[in-house]
Amino acid sequence: MNVSQHDLVIVGGGLAGLTLALQIRDAQPDLSVAVVERAQHPVPEITHKIGESTVELGSWYLANTLGLRDHLDECQLRKFGLRFFFGAEGRSLEQADELGVSDTFSTPTWQIDRGRLENEMVRRAEAQGVTLIGGARVKRIDTQGARQVLFEGPQGEGMLKTRWVIDAASRTSPLKRQLSLARPNTHDVNASWFRVAGQVRVDDWSADPAWGQRTGARPRWLSTNQLMGPGYWVWIIPLASNATSIGIVADPEWHGLDEIRTQAASLAWLERFEPRLFAALEGHEVLDFAFLRHFSHDCKQLFSPDQWALTGEAGVFLDPLYSPGTDFIAISNSFITDLVSRDRAGEDIRVRSRALEAVYRSLYDNTLTIYQGLYGGFGDAHFMALKTTWDYCYYWSLLALLFTQDAMTQLADNAPLRNQLLTGVALNRGLQRRFRAAAKAGVQRPGQGRFFNQQDVPLMGRLNAELNDTLDADALLQRVTKNVARLERLAGHLGDRIENPRAPVSDDEAALIGTFPRLVAA
Repeated sequence: MNVSQHDLVIVGGGLAGLTLALQIRDAQPDLSVAVVERAQHPVPEITHKIGESTVELGSWYLANTLGLRDHLDECQLRKFGLRFFFGAEGRSLEQADELGVSDTFSTPTWQIDRGRLENEMVRRAEAQGVTLIGGARVKRIDTQGARQVLFEGPQGEGMLKTRWVIDAASRTSPLKRQLSLARPNTHDVNASWFRVAGQVRVDDWSADPAWGQRTGARPRWLSTNQLMGPGYWVWIIPLASNATSIGIVADPEWHGLDEIRTQAASLAWLERFEPRLFAALEGHEVLDFAFLRHFSHDCKQLFSPDQWALTGEAGVFLDPLYSPGTDFIAISNSFITDLVSRDRAGEDIRVRSRALEAVYRSLYDNTLTIYQGLYGGFGDAHFMALKTTWDYCYYWSLLALLFTQDAMTQLADNAPLRNQLLTGVALNRGLQRRFRAAAKAGVQRPGQGRFFNQQDVPLMGRLNAELNDTLDADALLQRVTKNVARLERLAGHLGDRIENPRAPVSDDEAALIGTFPRLVAA
């Protein structure tokens, strides 16, 4: 048996594991890191994995924290935001209601060909001296006493002895299974998805010049386009490898798993509920298919003072509606990097690991409320115009801002900053309860051709642009405090408008969210 010694071993060489390897080597250049991965690299560019759409926090992590901006600009697609369509019902798309932007916001995001990105990260990791072992099946991970990973590889059995071991092996998650860490959550949703050859371009779904001019010269197909209905949504994500990812995500109270669990069933479901997309798929070769039952999941513990941790889907997963997967990889990897660095410096990390666990748990639990029990409202453009306004503003005000300012780990020991976050968390929970009550009605209105332009919301543009500011510790606390005050005002206005959409618009409300109240009430 081949035995080798490392400072840190990462089980899983996908997005979570490779980004951690790059981040931790940047923080600790002399750290000996090994990555054990079931697949052989290079992987196919069109790799069947969820996580192709990124939003601001995850994009910032890839571009700036990991230094991958050149790859993203040259080899991936710049994203034209999230875009939602309601009530198309097979008609020309200008007859649907549309919620999105007419131009890009300040902070860039990308659509990710996962295989292409992972191959580039492998190249960079190897150049930095990371040991990559491909085609290997992990047989056992020992976390008691000396930590070691036993695996079966192309050359037979091998053993990696290590101080730290990280489970980044997605849903196979050997450490999670061994330590019985799996824990269900209360968000029960299913998904099926597949990729087709070529681009599926929603711009071709209407010949109306006025509809085309809403976004100027920017093509809508570069957005993460989402077709919305009561209890479900469908994604259309373009990939740089000239393929398109299609996914159906559905609450089983509205659409059962059997309706989407096979390729044939999924296509039949699209023909019934989103016939315009079904028609657009004609002539496109289906490249793959997969489904996930009850995909949202939890974990009892993620960070241990005994030199082990879980990251990515090996730990937790929320919901793909707002593409938070890479965000939470970025946060957990940053916490792991902090703990490993402090441990190497001789610090006792028992208290800090518990503090970071509590912070991560709070972020996960609170973000989950954005999705729980809300699928019934997804067919209502009015409801979603209000909800996305809050969800975006909350995200940019706190989570994304704290990350772009490299302040996430400060939440473990910066009480004033943490207290402001907790105030924002309470505001979010309260407003999501009001959204949840409204969503139970399952309203779906026929599309009327309205365009809910999120760039007409002054606060949204300001918050997104402010992610690019550089703030010292005092200025950051002031900014977060200001943002929480903004959110408190916004929550009051939106909460009232959920229940009374035709109420008169106050000057303060108009200053925050511009013409949206009038559009929503129309």
